[in-house]
Amino acid sequence: MRFLLDAEQRAFAGSLDAMLTSADTPSVVREWSRGEHASGRALWSRVADAGVFALAVPEVHEGLGVRPVELAVAFLELGRHAVPGPLVETVAAAALLAGLPDPGPAKRLLPALAAGDAMATLAWRTPYALDGDVAATRLALTAEGVHLAPGHGPVRASLDPARRLIPLDPGGELLGTGPPAAEALIWARLATAAQALGVGLALLDRTVAYVKQRTQFGVPVGSFQAVKHRLADAKVALEFARPLLFGAALTMDPADVAAAKVTACEAAYATARTALQLHGAIGYTAEYDLSLWLTKARVLRTVWGSPQECRAEVLSGGARRW
Repeated sequence: MRFLLDAEQRAFAGSLDAMLTSADTPSVVREWSRGEHASGRALWSRVADAGVFALAVPEVHEGLGVRPVELAVAFLELGRHAVPGPLVETVAAAALLAGLPDPGPAKRLLPALAAGDAMATLAWRTPYALDGDVAATRLALTAEGVHLAPGHGPVRASLDPARRLIPLDPGGELLGTGPPAAEALIWARLATAAQALGVGLALLDRTVAYVKQRTQFGVPVGSFQAVKHRLADAKVALEFARPLLFGAALTMDPADVAAAKVTACEAAYATARTALQLHGAIGYTAEYDLSLWLTKARVLRTVWGSPQECRAEVLSGGARRW
């Protein structure tokens, strides 16, 4: 089966790509990593104005209605340009709030998320939340239910400097009881898969351009057969993940989304290893822009479910179908 985007979806992807290219996202990422959020907030507003966050918010709460395919299109471009901030967490929080039995919190908090006036973050199976210092809506999942965290602690170091982990203060307003996290997890994994695919594609594009310029023995490194094989393997893995991603966006079945997540993240991680090897010593330097995508590929592999957890979900989903 071939999953091809229609003309409107391709135009949406193209407009996001053009906007993010002009935004000089590497400099935005570096400022965000230092805790300087002005340029990141400005970029967030532009992304929101394009309708990205409204794609995860029902129309009754001033969103565009839940449109997972278009969301996957958007997050692929966000990953390709390494846009910082609690992107996936805002989508997961929107799904979580929309699924609460009491519509009051959703009515109060979702319009601001859809419009980009507020960021959201979510602590899932950990006391730490991504960018908890800049997110206006900080959700914590406990055995009791969903809490609106009243505050946060200091920034903690992360493998990816742009992913600033913040411990959330315990307690706070109880928004809902019960286990409403299943739907939020599906949306988070879908957005992560799309983001990882974009990261992998960016790494591949940058590496192809680099091996065409770098020379050894008087010829471009990219002309060596072994280098071509490594890049071809990366390309095949990434393109194999693409139909799984959009297929999962169509079904939103937990097993399909888990399959897309593990496939896209593993492909991006393998591409990162290839990119690092083919760049040589310069690939290890934090000052070189490649590092912004390398660290992100490593982190996305394990957030919102490790490869082992996602594979287990795929196997259990297949067992349920049979």
